[in-house]
Amino acid sequence: MNTDRTLKDKVALVTGASKGIGAGIALELARAGANVVINYATSPKDADKVAEQVRGLDVKCLTVKADISKKDQVSEMFRAGIAAFGRIDILVNNAGVYDYPLIADVTEDGYRKMFDINVLGPLLTTQEAVKYMEQSGGSIINISSLAARKTVQGASLYAATKAALNEITKVTAQEVGSKGIRVNAILPGYVDTEGARAMGEAAELWAKQLVAATPLGRGGLPSDIGKVAVFLASESSSWITGELIAVSGGLL
Repeated sequence: MNTDRTLKDKVALVTGASKGIGAGIALELARAGANVVINYATSPKDADKVAEQVRGLDVKCLTVKADISKKDQVSEMFRAGIAAFGRIDILVNNAGVYDYPLIADVTEDGYRKMFDINVLGPLLTTQEAVKYMEQSGGSIINISSLAARKTVQGASLYAATKAALNEITKVTAQEVGSKGIRVNAILPGYVDTEGARAMGEAAELWAKQLVAATPLGRGGLPSDIGKVAVFLASESSSWITGELIAVSGGLL
């Protein structure tokens, strides 16, 4: 039985929550008492597994398939969440794609895919969330990356999308603050996820280098990011908005 009810009766929508950091965030929000809408793009089985874990924490859960770079699908996703729970209090913009081509290997299709999901997607979901939050307030949490601050070979596209998301965070916080909506971003360092492990030997070496450079001596876990998301979703952070918060074990 869940005993931490910090977010009791709140409803959170987490994009890209079928695995990795998104799943970790969904579970931590559920542990804090929030009902959760789990968005996924391609893997209903993974989304269902996370949903089962969420429901085991004594809260309700809905899974919704949607491509967040498509406005009509984003609108339908929110309508489904509202139909199920009557409100959306928390939006976590976690869905994202990543690739690390050297500048010579950047393609138009690769550029569009990364910017469509990593930048246009959060813009569309935030736009929709504000419609439902503007009467009673809410918290929007963007999952950025330390890559926006730390130069990494091959990360020109990915880092650019996250730098854009950081600016979107700060500007949107100014625009919607009068509505009682807070907007903040979490910048994870290296986090051990299925996606990171699937990138092969080069990524494994890169991960070891990042962990070695991390003062706390380990890579992050999805739950590490999830716990900070709970804080930013809760009243404990009620006077915090427009902030970019590194959650990186001290990695700079």
